Amino acid sequence: MSLGFCRHLLRSCHGPRAPCAPLRLIWTSDFAKCSAVWRRCNLAGRFGPSQRVVCRTSQQSPACMASEHIARLSQAEPLSQRCLHVVAPVTKWANCHRFHTSPSARALPAPLIWAILKPVQKLVAMLLGRSLRRWWKDLPPNKKELFKQSVRKNKWKLAMGGCCLGLLFSIFYLTHLDETPITGRRRLLVFSKQHFGELSDFTAKAYLNDFKDNLVPEKDPRHKAVMAVLMHLVEKNKDISELSAMSWTMNIVESPLVNAFVLPRGQVFVFTGMLEAVADIHQLFFVLGHEMAHALMGHGAEQASLVHFVDFLSLILLMAIWAVCPRDSLALVGQWIQSKLVQFLFNRPYSRKLEVEADKVGLQLAAKACADVRAGSVFWHQMDLSDVLTGKPTVPEWLSTHPSHMSRAEQMDRLIPEALKLRESCDCPALPDQDPRTVFMHKVQLLLEKVKVATNESSSRSPAQSEPLALPIPLVIPGTEVARGLTGNLLPETLGTTSDK
Repeated sequence: MSLGFCRHLLRSCHGPRAPCAPLRLIWTSDFAKCSAVWRRCNLAGRFGPSQRVVCRTSQQSPACMASEHIARLSQAEPLSQRCLHVVAPVTKWANCHRFHTSPSARALPAPLIWAILKPVQKLVAMLLGRSLRRWWKDLPPNKKELFKQSVRKNKWKLAMGGCCLGLLFSIFYLTHLDETPITGRRRLLVFSKQHFGELSDFTAKAYLNDFKDNLVPEKDPRHKAVMAVLMHLVEKNKDISELSAMSWTMNIVESPLVNAFVLPRGQVFVFTGMLEAVADIHQLFFVLGHEMAHALMGHGAEQASLVHFVDFLSLILLMAIWAVCPRDSLALVGQWIQSKLVQFLFNRPYSRKLEVEADKVGLQLAAKACADVRAGSVFWHQMDLSDVLTGKPTVPEWLSTHPSHMSRAEQMDRLIPEALKLRESCDCPALPDQDPRTVFMHKVQLLLEKVKVATNESSSRSPAQSEPLALPIPLVIPGTEVARGLTGNLLPETLGTTSDK
């Protein structure tokens, strides 16, 4: 920067005392030149009252003269050409050490803010209801009677106010309806995909931090196997814009837990327990397709939106409970009953509905990837049999967030004919005539017969001679077998056959 630059600014002014246009100063590391330009231009009176130059270098922060205006640093240009732009007036700055650039504060995702404020909203409703109860209790009898008469006199106005409130809620509901991809179902969506995507990134970082000691390396055959299945699903379903727009990542967690999930932005987490639970590659396709369907359909944002809407409506009921109940203990019982009713009448049935939809869409994704969709039904039969053999307690379906294994298997059987037609339309290789569902049921029958014979033999022996029963027929194939099939470049061929081990 030089004095010639100041003269150029002077020439750009219109008239002897006219204020200059917003200034553009080249970044310099020479503070002396910068200060000289400022002094000469300012003394020449060419700067209006709303235009002050503030010089700053990358090495030091010069002392600022008393000024009511500061400049903003443009980060879009290289360091050698960074500029200062005059902006709107602000409070006086004592020195330039306060003039600095910093990343803009990022707001928390809307769903996370709601989750934080949710208990605060409930507390406010409880305190407000409790205050109304005490106010009514301390009210003299004559004033209570006057209040009742006023309510009866204005009952139509109160009814009109309630109708207006209901109308506002209806308008809010109707203006926040959205259509799901693939199925076209109408659903309430309060949180935008962007906000829920930010929450997805936040959650993914938390999971990665929790699982950092148990993550399977990318070079592990199991990771390569599941990643190959994932990419095959993405490639064969790239005609779905919502699916192809996601950046899919894979994380394998070393854990016996039979679980897998996908976050809204495509971060996939699969536990090794799930790899040991699937019997073949076709079941793995179905499991990943089911989890991908949750992310594709935006089920996380949908369920959070419904819970948010129902909780907001239930605040009115919560306030009424605390206002009507004569004691706090009864109000707490009423609040507990209300929360359970909301949970069992709204939240859990809706969660089961989303699971059923994910099964349907996941089966379609697997069909387009040329997997044997009949394996989806076998998977749920296996899960049900595993619970029986391990003695895992079963929960009634209406108490659970997921349908029962048998219900899901029956749904798969109803959807399989349509999925087979979809698979055939994708020019997939023909499936073998032997149905894996028939093979599985035959194995179960043999297993029951073997167990019956072994039980009869053990009952005839003495207690000292009896031995623990072992399963004579392996019902699941370890995850390493699935990994070996994929890493051995057998993926295209395996999609045309079904394992009958």
